[in-house]
Amino acid sequence: MNIGETSRRSGVSERMIRHYEKIGLIPAPPRRGAGYRDYDERDLHRLRFIANARDLGFPIEEIRTLLGLWADTGRASGEVKRLALARAEEFERKAAALTALRDTLVDLAERCHGDARPDCPIIAELATGRSA
Repeated sequence: MNIGETSRRSGVSERMIRHYEKIGLIPAPPRRGAGYRDYDERDLHRLRFIANARDLGFPIEEIRTLLGLWADTGRASGEVKRLALARAEEFERKAAALTALRDTLVDLAERCHGDARPDCPIIAELATGRSA
């Protein structure tokens, strides 16, 4: 199937399919007589795997590792679990950082009168980097 059909069936944009091919996440497909790429069902499965891994927040290099583990039927599931738990821990760290940022903004907004006066702890924080 051509790249348009592959994109439609996999849910991965044509641009990303070309990118994944360029960086080696998917093998270069054979070319038809006119030079068009010719994808098969294996390519679709691989692209869906990549898309699902991206949706779960895995970076490209970890996806590369996961693809290798997926292809290795003798793999130990512990390695896959380790990667998933490491990604979950990273999300936990990011969530805590976002919560701290949110709390700071809410605190600053609560201390701002929001009226016609020029005094504003939000501006003071931005100007000095310290909570006013």
